[in-house]
Amino acid sequence: MPPSFRLALSAAVLAAMALLPTSTASATTARAETLLSQGKPATSSSVEASGFEAAKAVDGDAATRWASAEGHDPEWISLDLGTTAAITRIKLTWEAAYGKAYRIQTSADGSTWTDIYTTSTGNGATDDLTVSGSGRHIRMYGTARGTPYGYSLWEFEVYGTAGGSDATPPSTPGNLRATGTTASTVSLAWNASTDNVGVTGYEIYRGSTLLTTVTGTTHTDTGLTPSTGYTYTVKARDAVGNTSSAAGPVTATTQPGGSGPAVPFGSHTIPYAAGMLRPSGDQATLDQKVIDYYKRWKAAFVKQNCGNGWYQVISPDADHPYVAEAQGYGMVITATMAGADPDAKKIFDGLVKYMLAHPSSINPDLLAAEQNTSCQSVNGTDGATDGDMDVAYGLLLADRQWGSAGTYNYRNLAIKHINAIKKDELNPGTNLLKLGDWTSSGDEYYYISRASDWMVDHFRAFRKATGDTTWDTVRTAHQNVIASLQSTYAPNTGLLPDFVVNTNTTPKPAPGKVLEDPNDGSYWWNSCRVPWRIGDDAVTSGDAKSLAAARKLNTWIRSKTGGDPNKIAIGYRLNGTQISSGSDAAYFAPFAVAAMTDSGSQSWLDALWNKMLTTPIDTGSYFAASIQLQTMITVSGNHWVP
Repeated sequence: MPPSFRLALSAAVLAAMALLPTSTASATTARAETLLSQGKPATSSSVEASGFEAAKAVDGDAATRWASAEGHDPEWISLDLGTTAAITRIKLTWEAAYGKAYRIQTSADGSTWTDIYTTSTGNGATDDLTVSGSGRHIRMYGTARGTPYGYSLWEFEVYGTAGGSDATPPSTPGNLRATGTTASTVSLAWNASTDNVGVTGYEIYRGSTLLTTVTGTTHTDTGLTPSTGYTYTVKARDAVGNTSSAAGPVTATTQPGGSGPAVPFGSHTIPYAAGMLRPSGDQATLDQKVIDYYKRWKAAFVKQNCGNGWYQVISPDADHPYVAEAQGYGMVITATMAGADPDAKKIFDGLVKYMLAHPSSINPDLLAAEQNTSCQSVNGTDGATDGDMDVAYGLLLADRQWGSAGTYNYRNLAIKHINAIKKDELNPGTNLLKLGDWTSSGDEYYYISRASDWMVDHFRAFRKATGDTTWDTVRTAHQNVIASLQSTYAPNTGLLPDFVVNTNTTPKPAPGKVLEDPNDGSYWWNSCRVPWRIGDDAVTSGDAKSLAAARKLNTWIRSKTGGDPNKIAIGYRLNGTQISSGSDAAYFAPFAVAAMTDSGSQSWLDALWNKMLTTPIDTGSYFAASIQLQTMITVSGNHWVP
């Protein structure tokens, strides 16, 4: 609906709603609270259009408003008060598009949230709420719209006392215990603490080192050494930052090396973000379908053609019989399928041995991109970014699965690989990935990047493994370029081009052939992977930017095809014009991951899943088969970030 018509409707609806009683959480008689929210930084999950930004809800102007994207749940608007505050009152002045079900939440850090008010019976107009909570950040988190549109607030007012007044720490967590160990992990659990305002998280310490803060009452410590004792304590924290005394200590000893995987395929011990869909049907059936496809993929593409104890993933449809991209796919897939395939570790180690025997001539901690039929590196023997990204990620998965005390120290190899990517495959001026280690300052490729290399969940894993905050900067840079390209060059489709040029000034789609094909500036044989790559981060992290990008792609392709996966073509211009007819798993499968992010796409996701199940594996295309298998792993709930 056009914003001008919405404004007219808003006036009419507000006039009618003025006759309704004002919603309150309790009596709202005269208060002496201070208005804390006006002019404070505001962000939101989405914006309907220019002029409806989150800041409009805290500008003190009753004629301006924030509005979310229409027709989607959940959506949120969040405020940063700048300092911890004791919050006593919330006043929401709704436009016609109101929240029927929503939560008011507080947070000390903007990531761990505590509900201080919930409702499922909102009726719009003005909600003037008496609450009790404390935090620096506060948000309205809408879970069900009251109209077909979105969520829209004329004003979001927060009242209370800056600085807070809570000095009472939470109670000590109870019964800290080790619930399980592997060769490389210790799993912990404890009983929940209580607090006069609310517990926002638990700090987990190994010895005197703070490992992480979690919101639940369990945690698994990873990357440990076999047959080694580790001592843990846990403290509860509230919204103001008060911490309890430590629970514990408790000591646990990891198992000897060689035990089974820490995250067996089908265990589903690492949950996705809230609200992500999966195909209809019971979980065991979904998992078995993935295993069946994996067996066919393994039989077709995982080989030992060159001796030396090596395993390779063959690439019959590529320019060379062995390419780094295929080896990276193989390492990620094999580590993920551990538990379903008893030979997973043996195959993975054979892939590692092959990788180490084929170093890039530019940076020996990277993998040479191409080998001939004799498994000899050729064509410059330099590295390709996409293969190296997956090699590093696969090594981190292996470290989590089996620990690093065996034949190969997976963790050390992963960190070497990650640091080499940073040194020679990342442009230090733009913080965007280069095409490979072979391009350098001054050449024609230095400011070109490939959108399908932008693996946001990998950046998160690299940051966690190395502690290097550069990877946070890199992640943000890529997400910003994704949003800019979608908004500027594909506002109706969300499609990204195969290659992006001018990354040092204003990134834009390639104007024609810059590396591979006249369609380098279109959604073609590289960017067909983008819905899967963006979607992997969206479903695992719940990141607002990744969700928005994935949902834009999903909304367009679902509409373009009328909900029929058979109509997904081979290639599109960024405006949505079809390039080629036909159907290929490399194009239709990735859209299933994007579909997981939209609560209204269950039937569409089911149709895509069934399309994958009924399409025979193409044993002549490692590319399509490997993409479909990794898509199926994610869609079935089995993708995880180490």
